[in-house]
Amino acid sequence: MIRTPWRRREEPLDHAELRRLLPAPGDPELSSDRLRGLEEHLMTEIRNRTPDIAPDTAPDPLAGPPPAGAPAGDRAFRPGRRSGRRPVLVGVGVAAALALAAAGVASLAGGPGGSGGSENPGRVAAPPAGAVPAPVVQVVRGSTAGLAGAVADISGAAARAELPEPGPGQFLYIRSEVSGLVSWEGSDGKNRSYVDKIHPREVWMSPDGAKGWLLEPHGKGTGRGGITLDDPEGGERTLNSPSHAYLKTLPTDPSLLLKKIYDETRGMGNGPDQQAFGTIGDLLREQVVPPKLAAGLYRAAARIPGVVLVDDSVDAAGRHGIAIARTDESDGSRTEWIFDRETFAYLGERTVQTRDAEGIRAGTVRGHTAVTGRAVVDALKQRPAGSAQGGDRAGAPAAPSAGT
Repeated sequence: MIRTPWRRREEPLDHAELRRLLPAPGDPELSSDRLRGLEEHLMTEIRNRTPDIAPDTAPDPLAGPPPAGAPAGDRAFRPGRRSGRRPVLVGVGVAAALALAAAGVASLAGGPGGSGGSENPGRVAAPPAGAVPAPVVQVVRGSTAGLAGAVADISGAAARAELPEPGPGQFLYIRSEVSGLVSWEGSDGKNRSYVDKIHPREVWMSPDGAKGWLLEPHGKGTGRGGITLDDPEGGERTLNSPSHAYLKTLPTDPSLLLKKIYDETRGMGNGPDQQAFGTIGDLLREQVVPPKLAAGLYRAAARIPGVVLVDDSVDAAGRHGIAIARTDESDGSRTEWIFDRETFAYLGERTVQTRDAEGIRAGTVRGHTAVTGRAVVDALKQRPAGSAQGGDRAGAPAAPSAGT
């Protein structure tokens, strides 16, 4: 048999021919929740492969001297947006963070080329420092019965709220208690879910969004001194990157609001309805929303298919209330916006797993927040008079926020 020898191509393929031969590249659109999960996974791997820096021994950058007679190790306080999109990666672009997460953070996790030597690369043998087992609760069934009446009460209370209005040179201040999912796989592959210990988070923002500061010393990637949220280039404000000034330009009519939200988020997230619900939640979580706009947003949310009323939910400060909720069918996580039963003021948010999925068992609280203060201050890092200044969470839950 005569064999025809293989011969190397004398000329390389040009770009046009390569494009013809190869499949078209994908253009995936990740939801905010999936992006947040990837970022959290990245930060988990970093913490597991770097020595702890003993955060409890570092001085608080905004704290005054300890009270007379206090032990030397005591600190005056520990201050507190997915943001909700809550996690922030300092000095790491989103694309770089996603690339690292998609690759399993190989070098950090002991994969190919790494030095970790882990038998199961990418899995966490022990919970990250500062993490605790995720609470597991009974999933309360939601219903559309009573939703219209509850939304009428909530939107009415929001429209009547007296909120701080920043003047020239002032800053909006939002303080929260927060906790989020940081790990859910053990080295043996068994289901173990962990969350951050509930800790404070503080945000300062100028009304135009050009200047800001985030302080979350027990969170991910912000450091003890916090990080800047400045936007010196004055980027365009949108529903996904709003400022207080931008919120004041939005329509307050629910129909117009919902149309704008669907139009501007088309193609994003896990379907248009879930993306619309998530976008409204992001607008409410860490902002001082104008009263009429807040009322319109709640009425708009009630029109989104799949939105239900949950009779009981609990925020990160332990406050019970009713909730407007929607389940993301892609992963079974249900986001609940929690409101005081009597005043209908916005308390915070909770995300609960409604079914076993992605290694997380049903009933697991994936994260929750509690807004404990909204105010106007005269400078970045300045706290309103009378605000809590303790390194640990206050012993008693704060009063409901008048924010939204």
